[in-house]
Amino acid sequence: MDTDSAASATNNHGHGHDLLPWTTILLIAMPITIIILLLAILFITVMLRRMRPAKGNGSLNSSPEHGNCMFIAHRNAALSTPDVKGGCMYGINSSRFPPPKVKGIQVFTYKDLEVATENFSETNVIGNGGFGVVYKGILSDGNMAAVKMLHREGKQGERAFRQEVDLLSTLHSPYLMELIGYCADQHHRLLIFEFMPNGTLQQHLHTPNNRAQPLNWDTRLRIALDCARALEFLHEHTTPSIGSDKINGQISTRVMGTTGYLAPEYASTGRLTTKSDVYSYGVVLLELLTGRVPVDTKRPSGEHVLVSWALPRLTCREKLAQMVDPALQGQYYKKELIQVAAIAAMCVQTEADYRPLMTDVVQSLIPLVKNLSSPCPSNSSRSNQRVSPRS
Repeated sequence: MDTDSAASATNNHGHGHDLLPWTTILLIAMPITIIILLLAILFITVMLRRMRPAKGNGSLNSSPEHGNCMFIAHRNAALSTPDVKGGCMYGINSSRFPPPKVKGIQVFTYKDLEVATENFSETNVIGNGGFGVVYKGILSDGNMAAVKMLHREGKQGERAFRQEVDLLSTLHSPYLMELIGYCADQHHRLLIFEFMPNGTLQQHLHTPNNRAQPLNWDTRLRIALDCARALEFLHEHTTPSIGSDKINGQISTRVMGTTGYLAPEYASTGRLTTKSDVYSYGVVLLELLTGRVPVDTKRPSGEHVLVSWALPRLTCREKLAQMVDPALQGQYYKKELIQVAAIAAMCVQTEADYRPLMTDVVQSLIPLVKNLSSPCPSNSSRSNQRVSPRS
């Protein structure tokens, strides 16, 4: 009797256990599962740390260099992969980041650039604008460089900087400054370019009491052609073309520059296109012709904005001669002046569709520059066209 009771009790107990509700089972199982997952994550973390190489052999410590590499690896834009020869591998969580190489895109710390620019001394400033400040610097290998400190804020600026490095690292042309490297150290964002020892066009044209000789007419023609070829390369030989809507909505460095270079459609659309670049190039041509800056509020009323003042005069030969840079002292060729003025007039048209392609601009300028190195007979006939200082 006792045995049967015990068996019956046992059976009743087992039957009662089978009827436990699922909610009770979940409440019991979930904490156990979470603990197991946490232990697994902890184990994996410890094993990964043990597998890392020692510092000095490519370790992934929290150094600024590693921060720079990861900054580029975490990209949000679907742009072409840059050829970062000494930079970062592209796996986001990769633990193999080769050290920067001199021949490739280098990664700099902010401290490196502080030393190079003498703590970003004002005496080393070679450019200033809405995009940021450009400093002259001497890198640790003794080479001169132009260090561009960017004004970037928020996620938009972070994304734009990543895309800008991505783009610039793929551009290789004799008409463009090469990107040497970049810095993404904490909140600092800088680009390092090769240094141009002859200075900038702005310095030669607009710096008061400049000790350098004024740019002569032949040099200005060569500069005009080289600038045109640089833009032609960006428009025709990059994919997608730099200047297209696909790029300009993301890369903002040029937009933040001096407003005197911006095409009028930017004010209404907020977009830049290849035709916007043509307009900006036209402004540069006007600078070469007149020696004036794009915007000068010190000028008399009606002459503040270079394009507005120059455009009506570009098609009038008498007025054209009056607007030529006095620094040329009349040492230019009337026929060439008229041709360059015609190109500039087309480039700065208010309607973007009326502006030429940069390829057409290049083809128009090539014959003018070829004349500079033509044989003596041509030179003698060309010299007869030279305008006297008082004409």
